[in-house]
Amino acid sequence: MQLENLLSYKSRQSISFIITISIALVWFTNGLFCKVLNLVPRHQEIVERILGETYASPITKTIGVLEIGMSIWVLSGIRSRFSAIFQLVIIATMNSLEFALAPDLLLFGKMNIVYAFLFMIIIYLNEFHIKTKKLRL
Repeated sequence: MQLENLLSYKSRQSISFIITISIALVWFTNGLFCKVLNLVPRHQEIVERILGETYASPITKTIGVLEIGMSIWVLSGIRSRFSAIFQLVIIATMNSLEFALAPDLLLFGKMNIVYAFLFMIIIYLNEFHIKTKKLRL
């Protein structure tokens, strides 16, 4: 039985709302606290490792501002399917680069890729299975 048929439309809306807020919080927290405010310096160290030391600080802050923007986009619901696909591409790209070039700087080392993949699954399921389909009787 499909997930869409197990839950009522209202239940799926509520679950999707909570998941959407959670996704936005991940982007916001990583953007503001980890990158813009540099409360987690290893984020800038990762950028240094991948792009070089010269512009690592402004690039890290720019990435942080873009992540805050992503959180706003997620909450807005504007072109949510495109947003979800864009998030999946960004997360896959970012984490693949980090996995290959800076695994020692990641919170969970090479296991970070597993958490990134789980986050991607949540984004995918929320957008394409939980929130979008109405209950069919």
